[in-house]
Amino acid sequence: MTTRCVVFDVDDTLYLERDYAHSGFAAVGREVERRWGVAGFGAQAWNLFQDGARGDIFDRVLQALGLTASPDDVRTLVVCYREHSPAIGLLPDARQALDRLNRTYVLAGLTDGPVASQRAKVAALGLSRWLDPIVVTGELGPGAGKPSPAGFRRIEAASGVDGAACVYVADNPAKDFAGPRALGWKTVRVRRPGGLHVDAPSGDDVDAEIGTLDALDPLLVPG
Repeated sequence: MTTRCVVFDVDDTLYLERDYAHSGFAAVGREVERRWGVAGFGAQAWNLFQDGARGDIFDRVLQALGLTASPDDVRTLVVCYREHSPAIGLLPDARQALDRLNRTYVLAGLTDGPVASQRAKVAALGLSRWLDPIVVTGELGPGAGKPSPAGFRRIEAASGVDGAACVYVADNPAKDFAGPRALGWKTVRVRRPGGLHVDAPSGDDVDAEIGTLDALDPLLVPG
């Protein structure tokens, strides 16, 4: 089957998600210093993240800094993290692939996560230059996040391309590939060093694995 549409995930596919976390912790650190006059939040949060902590990082760092934060304070810091303008950039192989593949295929994007965060990432990376549409599943309503096929159906409708003519390129085997596979799409996993899910094994809904997008072209079938 000829490939007509290539759809990209964003996090750990086109850039490293850890870079967003580093940027977000720095933004929250500035807010903490503004509110309480205490420095060091960003560096401590980043160290915990690198050590594998998830979920309770804000609470742990606030406690370590000797700060008493109300639930409203913590919610404000979470909003700061999610809505900040991130200092992130496309990985070199991603930029090259987008430039290269844009000459031959319809390119689109599909990503999960908080809408404000994902739209901020899309803007910071300049993805609208190459990808249309860019579907953020949180904008589609409850239950539309991956592994639901809802976002993939939205791309089929917008592009006029469906089934095996579509390829989804993503990184997380726990949720990224079941939805497109249910619609007959081809699936390609990018297993990047430094990616948050690099050590997770692939399931049988992954057709191929690559280390960078430099290796994507041979897996596509131009018309």
